[in-house]
Amino acid sequence: MSVSDLISAFDAIPKLSTVVPEINPIFLDAPVWLTENYIQDALRNFYDDQKLTITALDGRPALGRGENYGGVLTRLKAEFTRGDGRSQNGYYIIKTSFESDEFSRKTMEPYDIFNREMSIYEQILPKLNSLLLEIDDEEQIFAETMAVDYDRSALIFEDLNVRGFIMPDRLKGLDLKLARLVLRKLAKMHATSAVLNERECGTLETYDRGMFNRHTDNYAPCFLGMIEAASKRVSQWPGYEQYAEKLKALIPVYMELGKRVFDVSPGVNVLAHGDLWTNNVLVKYDKVTGEAEDAIIIDFQYAAWGSPAIDLFYFLNSSLQLDFHLHHQEELIQHYFEIFSDTLRKLRYKARIPSLHNFHLELKRKSFYAMHTSINIFAIQRNVETDDADFNALMQTNQRAINFKNCCYNNPVTQRVLRELLPVYNNEGLLDTDQ
Repeated sequence: MSVSDLISAFDAIPKLSTVVPEINPIFLDAPVWLTENYIQDALRNFYDDQKLTITALDGRPALGRGENYGGVLTRLKAEFTRGDGRSQNGYYIIKTSFESDEFSRKTMEPYDIFNREMSIYEQILPKLNSLLLEIDDEEQIFAETMAVDYDRSALIFEDLNVRGFIMPDRLKGLDLKLARLVLRKLAKMHATSAVLNERECGTLETYDRGMFNRHTDNYAPCFLGMIEAASKRVSQWPGYEQYAEKLKALIPVYMELGKRVFDVSPGVNVLAHGDLWTNNVLVKYDKVTGEAEDAIIIDFQYAAWGSPAIDLFYFLNSSLQLDFHLHHQEELIQHYFEIFSDTLRKLRYKARIPSLHNFHLELKRKSFYAMHTSINIFAIQRNVETDDADFNALMQTNQRAINFKNCCYNNPVTQRVLRELLPVYNNEGLLDTDQ
């Protein structure tokens, strides 16, 4: 059965309230509608077997606190019996919204992240795969979608963990080989998206609600609160007082500077992933050597049309082992660019393909995002104090939220990044309000 067949089958699932009495969700924190009957109905429609019966169902959160802030991920193992008597196991990941948390739901609403991600998986990624097949490139870049449920803002995927894919250690970061592997796949995604947008007359340009955008400032409490917490921490270090003052002075203009990164500029533009970091990559490691042999990019809630710099600066300044974060970015950008430009040429991209030098100049105009990611995002993603690590702590301004943001800068790894990079960013003018 094809993916489109499965999507159609999933859409045909009756609403649970018309089929079964009210029952408890499969585990305590699951959405109220995510019940055994819901999963059973989905499987019956997928396998076209109305006698299919679940005999055992194990559901649990796929990630812990501090591992994910963009939705609820549930890992399921279903044991079921088919109508012909055969027994079968299925392994799934279900991604859902924060529908039970009104604050989270209302904060995210202007970003439209769940509808966007569903449309990306259903409509865009299959087209990008088709473009790669045009040039005989069969490398898998994305997880295949099993089902899309627009009514409940839910996606169902095969659980790639069963095939040996796991999430890398966010606290350790990626080594050079794995970073190159992810950038190779990112380059192909970017190149095919540029070609698709060219062939379909701007179809991707409607994706304009990235982390920073011209429609909403709802995430300002997170970004501004983190910068204020960083300023407080840095002010305690002798010799760094000037950087603390500059960070605090950025607060009134910070959101505007971020929006300029996401504004479409002259040059090659692409569909950026928008949140490409360690926890949005699944990796298969060689069982003998322990080295990465494959990687899959997941989670497209913040996909946005714009500069490749959005993903490059975010990934390179959030997800690498510290030495590569600080010293090997130019090498990795060159690696990305070689694959990016080569894929554009193979697909007969009609617009101008920049030289490597000109590509660096295009990236330079978006350098604020490198500073933002290193100083702001890195502290969140490498945070080790996870008791209060949730979406509300990021987005609210109460004392609990302030305490959480301050705790993010207790991490010695984060402090080292700030100590080493603040002088660099200052010399580049990226701490100035008039940049």
